Amino acid sequence: MITFYKYQGTGNDFIMIDDRASVFPSENNTLVAKLCDRKFGIGADGLILLQKSNTADFFMKYYNSDGNESSMCGNGGRCIAAFANQLKIVGNKTIFHAVDGNHDAHITEQGNAYNVKLKMQDVPSIEVRDQHSIVLNTGSPHFVVLKNENIDSLNIVEEARKIRYNEEFKKSGINVNFINIGHKNELHIRTYERGVEDETLSCGTGVTAAALSSAIINNLESGNHTIAVNTKGGNLSVTFNYNKNTCAFTDIWLIGEAVKVFEGQINI
Repeated sequence: MITFYKYQGTGNDFIMIDDRASVFPSENNTLVAKLCDRKFGIGADGLILLQKSNTADFFMKYYNSDGNESSMCGNGGRCIAAFANQLKIVGNKTIFHAVDGNHDAHITEQGNAYNVKLKMQDVPSIEVRDQHSIVLNTGSPHFVVLKNENIDSLNIVEEARKIRYNEEFKKSGINVNFINIGHKNELHIRTYERGVEDETLSCGTGVTAAALSSAIINNLESGNHTIAVNTKGGNLSVTFNYNKNTCAFTDIWLIGEAVKVFEGQINI
């Protein structure tokens, strides 16, 4: 019998488990997939273990809903920072370790919710495929597609799978994001996530990828910028420093709400 906690960040939901005692069978991918199953388990886009770390406040071990351990998850990172605060492991600031390195987070409690500002890894380069397509890694690999037509009417699963399962990406997979840009500092996004193999209401690394891509698309000048991003699950913002000469991004922060939904126990 284990205790679990359910958190969500703009509709991107996660099972959280305090595994500092290393009792969860972390190599049991079938179990992870079962727990994430929305009909036969708890239901979530992913599962996150909070484990001990020798170099930071804690370690974030992240699994996609297919049961496989995966790359960095931005909304998951915001949620685990809130979870660590709930457990009183950290205060309003933390440094935790994830698969892509250390992340700073600033946490402000707001009743049952938290506002979490999460520092993402620097992005030293991006690949501009054409005026509508950009490939980059923001802790996870992302393909960003600018659409002129309204993405709300897009059959995202069909369109995304043409990219995710093409010869270039089908082996390792890639997350696919479709965006509309309203103003130079605002965009709308829908994301198809590998490992979930479906659209999610929000994706933190995808939101970050889209915000950085918009700097290229909108021909922004070098300097500090803030981009407001509307996802199906709510609003996030991304701040960053952009070097136009090198197309490099530093001091990147993903900002938004993280909410504890419920907690319970389940027999594994």
